[in-house]
Amino acid sequence: MKYENAQNVLPEYIVQLIQEYIEGGYLYIPIKCENKKVWGENTSTKDILKRRNREIFNKYNKGISIKKLAQKYYLTEHSIRRIVKQQKDI
Repeated sequence: MKYENAQNVLPEYIVQLIQEYIEGGYLYIPIKCENKKVWGENTSTKDILKRRNREIFNKYNKGISIKKLAQKYYLTEHSIRRIVKQQKDI
């Protein structure tokens, strides 16, 4: 997140109004609901995790144990079971 000086982006009357509530502090202005993006939309993380989960599922189907998969992918056995279940449902 990039910080902007309010005086550089807002009209003076708005800056003065905001100063009545907060002066010299940081103010977070959230994104409008209609502009929000889905998790992973800005990066390739979502695709990377999809591929990883598919790989885990394929290795599980080839007989690799939950325990070994957990060790290989640095995940808990519970997480591996959840991934396997989710992949079965796709």
